[in-house]
Amino acid sequence: MEQFFKVKEHGSTVKIEVMAGITTFMAMAYILMVNAGMFANLEGVSYNAVYIATALSAVIGTFLMAFLANLPLGLASGMGLNAFFVYTACFTFGLSYANALVLVLLDGIVFTILTITGIRARLFSAIPDCVRKAIPAGIGLFIAFLGLQNAGIVVNDPSTCVNLASFNVLNGNATWATIMPRLVTIAAVIIIAVMTYKKVKGSVLWGILGGTVLYYVLGITVPGFYNGFTQNLSFNPFSAFGAWANESFLKVFTDGFNFSGYLANHSTADLILIIATTALAFCMVDMFDTLGTLYGACSRGDMLDKDGNVPNFEKAMLSDAIATCAGAICGTSTVTTFVESSSGVAEGGRTGLSAFTTGVLFFIAMFLSPVAALIPSSATAAALIYVGVLMMGGVTKIDWNDISVAVPSFLTIAFMAFTYNISYGIAFGMISYIFIMLFTGRAKEIKAFAWLIAVLFTLMFFLTH
Repeated sequence: MEQFFKVKEHGSTVKIEVMAGITTFMAMAYILMVNAGMFANLEGVSYNAVYIATALSAVIGTFLMAFLANLPLGLASGMGLNAFFVYTACFTFGLSYANALVLVLLDGIVFTILTITGIRARLFSAIPDCVRKAIPAGIGLFIAFLGLQNAGIVVNDPSTCVNLASFNVLNGNATWATIMPRLVTIAAVIIIAVMTYKKVKGSVLWGILGGTVLYYVLGITVPGFYNGFTQNLSFNPFSAFGAWANESFLKVFTDGFNFSGYLANHSTADLILIIATTALAFCMVDMFDTLGTLYGACSRGDMLDKDGNVPNFEKAMLSDAIATCAGAICGTSTVTTFVESSSGVAEGGRTGLSAFTTGVLFFIAMFLSPVAALIPSSATAAALIYVGVLMMGGVTKIDWNDISVAVPSFLTIAFMAFTYNISYGIAFGMISYIFIMLFTGRAKEIKAFAWLIAVLFTLMFFLTH
C-alpha cells in the first residue's frame, strides 16, 4: 500500500493515511441516511434501496479517486444535487425517479467528454469569481432550509409562504408529539456544534446518533409512540439489497426512458426543453461543486502545485465523472467530491490510501442499513442544517463593498433559497453579472463561455416557464 500510493513520497505514513480515511468517512457517513431519507419521499423507491445505491456509488467513486488520482478525497451523492433531483426535477417538473436518473446519466456522460477534452476546466474558468464564491453559500442556505422543513420547524403559511411552526401546547396549536421531534433537531444541531468546537472527529455523525438516542428516549413520553414499533423492525441486512435490486439498480435503463407519465400532462416540446435545461442544471451545479471542493480541500492540505493547481486534476475530474455515471446506474443522484474530505486532509491525509480506507468503510456500511433505517428525520435534518452552516463560510471571501460583485453574489445566494432551485441562483448571478459589466463599460472582462452559459440559462427561463 505504501509503495502503490507513494505515501512516503508525499510526506505521510500508512497510519496517518488510514486515520485520515476514517475521519473522512465519519464526516461523510451522514449522507447515507440523509440521502435515503430524502429519496424515500419519491414514488417507487424506498429508503433501503437508495441507502444501498448511495453506499455502493460512494464505494465506486472513492475507489476511483484513490486508484486513478491518488488523492485523499471521498465521493458520494452530493448535497444540493440530491435536493435538486428530488425537489426540482421530480416534484416541481414532474419527472419520475427513473426519468431523473436519465438526466444524471447524461450529466456523467457529458462530464466525461468535457473532462477528456479539457473543456470542463475552461467552462469553470469562465464563471465570474463572485458567482463561484457565492454558489457554495447559496447551496448551504438552500440545504439548511430543507433541513428546517424536514424537521417541521419551518412550515407553509398561506399569507407569508413560510412561518415558524407552533410550539404552543396551551392553546391547542401544537402537541408534545409534534414539538418533541423539533426539539430533537435543535438539540442535535447544538450537539454537532459543541463537538465540532471541541474538535471531535465525525461530529456530524455523532450528532445524528445523539439526536436519534434522544428521539427514542423522549418517545417514551409520547402516548402511542411505540405502538407497532417492533412489527416494522427488520435486522436482515440483505433485505435492503433486494429492495435495491428491484427498485433502483438499472432503473435508468429499464424505466428511465419511458416519459409517458410526464407526457400525459405536457407536450413533447416541453419534455425536450425540460431534459435539456435540467441536464444543463445538473452539469452546472456538479461542475462548480466538484471544482470548488478539489481546490478547497487540496489548498487546505497545502497540496497544490507551484502554479496553484490541483495535482492529478484531470484524473480527479474523470473519477468524478465516471462515478456520476455509476451512481445513475446504481440509482442515486450525482456523485461528487465531498467538501467533508477536508476533515481527512486536515488529519494529514495526502494520498489515495486515505480515500481507499474511506471506500472500504462505505462498503462495510452497506450491511448496516437496518440500523440506519432507525435514524429519524429529525436527526438527519440536523445534519442538513449544519452542512448549511459550513457552506455559508464562503460569503466572507466576497467583496461586499464592490457593488458589481455584491449584486451577482447576493442574487446567486438569494434565488437558490427563495426559489427552491439551485440552478436559478446560478442563472441570476450569471445574467446580472453580465448586464452590470456590460453597462459599466467592462464588457471586455466577460469571457466567451460566460456569454454562452448566460444565453443557455436565459433560454431556459423563456422556454420552460
